[in-house]
Amino acid sequence: MSNAPRLTALDALHRSLGATMTDFAGWDMPLRYASERDEHNAVRTKAGLFDLSHMGEITVTGPQAAALLDYALVGNIGGVATGRARYTMICQEDGGILDDLIVYRLGDTEYMVVANASNAQIVLDALTERAGGFDAAVRDDRDAYALIAVQGPESSGILKSLTDADLDGLKYYAGLPGTVAGVPALIARTGYTGEDGFELFVEPRHAETLWRALTEAGAPAGLVPCGLSCRDTLRLEAGMPLYGHELTTSLTPFDAGLGRVVKFEKEGDFVGRKALEAAAERAASNPPRKLVGLVAQGRRVPRAGMAVVAGGQVVGEVTSGAPSPTLGKPLAIAYVDAAHAAPGTEGVGVDIRGTHEPYEVVALPFYKRQK
Repeated sequence: MSNAPRLTALDALHRSLGATMTDFAGWDMPLRYASERDEHNAVRTKAGLFDLSHMGEITVTGPQAAALLDYALVGNIGGVATGRARYTMICQEDGGILDDLIVYRLGDTEYMVVANASNAQIVLDALTERAGGFDAAVRDDRDAYALIAVQGPESSGILKSLTDADLDGLKYYAGLPGTVAGVPALIARTGYTGEDGFELFVEPRHAETLWRALTEAGAPAGLVPCGLSCRDTLRLEAGMPLYGHELTTSLTPFDAGLGRVVKFEKEGDFVGRKALEAAAERAASNPPRKLVGLVAQGRRVPRAGMAVVAGGQVVGEVTSGAPSPTLGKPLAIAYVDAAHAAPGTEGVGVDIRGTHEPYEVVALPFYKRQK
């Protein structure tokens, strides 16, 4: 086995654009092209172009595809209409989160599960194992797709200039097959930035053609290529969880404040049901910690793993932190003891290298786009 990072179909193009590359979940990915602040602001005010080809696509097909996914995942997948998508999770028997996912229903008996790059193999293995006894097939399609995202307020106008697909009729968390710049694509209206935007699933051989066409069409609107660094600050401002930070196998969806994705009302058993029912009761009566937002009153930037303190005691832990280009202040997402988790709680700080820097507790998300 080679330990060399995997390359996306756009690797040479990223390098030609002068991208700073980084190893992310075993893939060589662009971290930034120029200024990550400029890339971030472009997505908030105009548009940004992302290569997300490291995400893990898994296709589930067959007469019992829906039944398999209802058993394997915590959501009600059988209830998703064709052409729509659902945010959901796959959990262990003990309720711990293996990954958060988006599932697209492509047809009556065909679904596409999109896993995080770092967990794609884990999700593939779990689905394959859980498929035993179901008339359904699980297929690793990671090499079948490149994934390009256009995010930001100008993204719809840019994409409209390249496709005759009905973008106005495409709802949030829906997908439809279409042609973009002559390239066959699954056009999905999803994203991880807090802005309106689209993700385009295409064959890897078409990725460069599509990227160049989007770059050209987007130039008058201010579209710029964007790397993983600004993707992280964008999702942080939008209060969106990142696996390995806000979500781990030691937490249930209820611990993460995402209990809404667990659908106990669906028929039949599903992996983790009993443990999650107990977790739901605990969360309702006596939550150990809650996921909150923290806004710095000073300039020092919090990082994952730093302690949240109050009255000289550790009351929580930062899971993600970064300077916010939009708010102009450092931000953090943290798990904090319930007693200190209410928005406006006084006297909360973050221990940054021995100094307790003052922070304001706020409800997530930090940023919400104007509709």
